[in-house]
Order: sequence, then structure tokens, then C-alpha cells
Amino acid sequence: MASASATSTLLKPNPPPPHKPTIIITASLSPPLRHTLLLRRDFLSLTAASTLILTQFLAPSPASAAEEDEEYVKDTSAVISKVRTTLSMERTDPNVADTVAELREASNSWVAKYRKEKALLGKASFRDMYAALNAVSGHYVSFGPTAPIPAKRKARILEEMETAEKALSRGR
Repeated sequence: MASASATSTLLKPNPPPPHKPTIIITASLSPPLRHTLLLRRDFLSLTAASTLILTQFLAPSPASAAEEDEEYVKDTSAVISKVRTTLSMERTDPNVADTVAELREASNSWVAKYRKEKALLGKASFRDMYAALNAVSGHYVSFGPTAPIPAKRKARILEEMETAEKALSRGR
């Protein structure tokens, strides 16, 4: 009997282990999958072409770039005159706090508008104007609207305003 049971176990094949997955490789893609890949390729091509076309139409024209430069010069000149007016006021003037508030509002809007313009970041006028506005705003935030600006800081701010005006007049 021992030999009969031994032969019966030898004749039965062992089943494959259950944890090994069976991989089926096909040489060609099925038609629905081919259709899906074609649509994806077409979609990507159309997206790239439409992006290229839109960037050509939405790019600023030289005329609008000149208008933006004119607007920048006008806005910057207005802020420079507000800074000079504010710095020339006496601290006993009753309108100092209101003038400082107007200056801070104008400088904040100027910075918010032009800081994100990549073309202006390298300009000397922008750099000097930004530094001057930062110094003025920092002083009034730290010491209040009625605190006088120290002579050294005031001289540096006025010098930066002068160089910004010169750079503006030269288109820099």
C-alpha cells in the first residue's frame, strides 16, 4: 500500500502557487486602445497649436508696450511728487497724517501694480523708486505719520527720487 500511495502522489502535478500572477503579452494593441491613443495625441497637438496661436495674439504689441511705458512714467512721476510734498511738510501741519495716509496708499498701489512686471524689474528708475518708497513707508509704519524723517534718511530718499527721475527721463 505504501507503494500505491507513493505513485499516486507522484502522478499528480503540483498546482501553481496562487500568489504569482499570470502575465499575458500581446504584440499588437487592440483597436479601442489604438483609438484612445490617437485621440490623446490629437488632443495634445491641438492644445500645443492653440497655445502657440493664443500667445501670438495676446502678446503685447509695441503700441501697447509704449502705452504701458507712458503710464509707468506718469504714475511714477505722480508718486515722486507726492513723496516730495509729504517730505516738505512741517510736522506741526494739521494735514500731515492725511497726506501720509494718501502717500502710503499711492505707494502701495504703485508697488502692487509694477512689482509684478518683469520688464520693469531691471530698470534703474524702478529700483530707485522702490527703495525710496520702502524707506518712506518703513519710517511712517515704525514711527507714525507725524514723526519727522531724520535728515540723513530724508537726504537719501530725495537722492533716490532724483536718480529715479533722471532714469525716467532717459527711459531707464
